[in-house]
Parts: sequence; C-alpha cells; structure tokens
Amino acid sequence: MEPKKQTPLEGGTAPIRDVIPDRRKPTESATPQRGRGIYLLPNLFTTAGLFAGFYAIVAAMAGRWEAAAIGIFVAMIMDGLDGRIARLTNTQSDFGKEYDSLVDMVCFGLAPALVVYNWALQPLGKIGWLAAFLYAAATALRLARFNTQATTSNKRYFQGLASPAAAALVAGLIWLLNDLGVEGASVSKLAWVITVVAGVLMVSNIRYRSFKDIDLHGKVPFVAILAMVLTYVLISIDPPQVLFAIFLLYALSGPVMTLVQLRKARKHRREGHSGGKDVGHNP
Repeated sequence: MEPKKQTPLEGGTAPIRDVIPDRRKPTESATPQRGRGIYLLPNLFTTAGLFAGFYAIVAAMAGRWEAAAIGIFVAMIMDGLDGRIARLTNTQSDFGKEYDSLVDMVCFGLAPALVVYNWALQPLGKIGWLAAFLYAAATALRLARFNTQATTSNKRYFQGLASPAAAALVAGLIWLLNDLGVEGASVSKLAWVITVVAGVLMVSNIRYRSFKDIDLHGKVPFVAILAMVLTYVLISIDPPQVLFAIFLLYALSGPVMTLVQLRKARKHRREGHSGGKDVGHNP
C-alpha cells in the first residue's frame, strides 16, 4: 500500500506565502520620479540661437550674405548666454545639454558650411562641397569629443578650436569681404583654405584658452570695465573688420601658444641634459 502523499501545507516543507498568492498591491518605488517638463528660460535663448542659425541658411539661399553672417554671430551670442543663464539660475538639465549640442551643430556646423559654399565654394565644384562637408563633419566630431570630455578636461582650455569661434572665423570672412564689395567667386581659393583650416583646427589637439576661469560674480578693477567699453567702441567702428581680426588672432593663438610651449620644453630638456653631463664630469 503506497504511503499517502503529503501536501506542502501538511508536511510543513514550504511556507504558506509560497502556496497562497500575495494579493497585496505592489509597493511604490522608493526612487522618486523626475518631474516632467523643461526649464523655459535657458532653452528660450537656445531656441533663439537655432532661429538665428536657420535664418543664416535662408538668407544665404537668397544671396543676402551680410544677413547670413550676422545671423551666425547672433547665434554665437545666444550660445554664450544660455549656458551662463542656466548656471546663474540653477536650471541646468540633461535636456538642455543635449538640446544645446544639437543647436550648435546647426548654427556652427551646417550654417557656416552652407553659407560659405553658396558664397564662394560652389564654383570650385567637387573640392568646394567636399571642403564644406569637411567643415560640417569636423564640427560634429568636435562637439562629440567635447561632450564626452566635459567632466574630465581642463576647464581653462579647449582641446581644439571651439565650434563657435570657427564659425565666427568663416562668417567674419564672408561679412568682411562682402562689406568691401568683393565677390565670393573671386576669392574661392581663400575661402577654401579658411574653411579647411578651421575644420582641421576644431578636431586638432591644439589647446585654446576657454576664458571660463574668469569670475563674473566677483569684483573686477576699474580698468577691466574700461577695457570692455573700449572693446565695444572698437567693434562698433567697423564690426566686420574688427570681429574677423579678433577671431583670426584667436585661431592663430592656439598654434602659436603650442609652438612656444614646445620650444620651452625642448629648452628645459637641453638644460637638463647639459646639467647631467656637468655633474658627471665633476671630480
């Protein structure tokens, strides 16, 4: 006669909670959910920059080169304001960072490339639009590298020419020569060189001062305010000429600073070797 099989309840081998299903409502997650919505104030400036960059493309399609160049400079101003406003008002967010990066690609990558192509590079044919594409691709790579190194890189320096500065260099060239009455087709080679060099500098390892170490909250000497007023006066005298000169000097400052540092490093190595030899010859 077979022994009677015992149920889990009779044998006591399984707890009751494994037999009787738990019909209680699941408890809510301990991690608080993020509030929906986005911060309005900084994203208003980011959207204004996107509008200016898109307007630059539309103006270039209509042959309004001065308006196109000014649109890129306006986008550059908006790009400088949105981040600072977000930090001052404590409204930074992941959405704002991603949105700002996409807008930068439009304003400082696609807009300058399309404007300079329609202004001067189109007569060059294939090498013309390839130069414009190189600039746009370099901007995308520059932004991607900046986003991945934002938390580890030195805040005082940029690795490679910043995309707004590169866009200002290209737009400043267009604005200056158009103001002087120079046709873009007559300076196609010059525009090609500036476009390619700006793209290469963006993806290079050359360091540029970021000026992010300047304390805007603290007090400054009176001379600093006077220098700021003089800067505004100089720009207002001849905006295209002064702005192009400023960003050209800034673009050249990186390679010059790198060469100076390399010469100093070589000099220190030579002094170290010569010092070691002198020590070895001492009795």
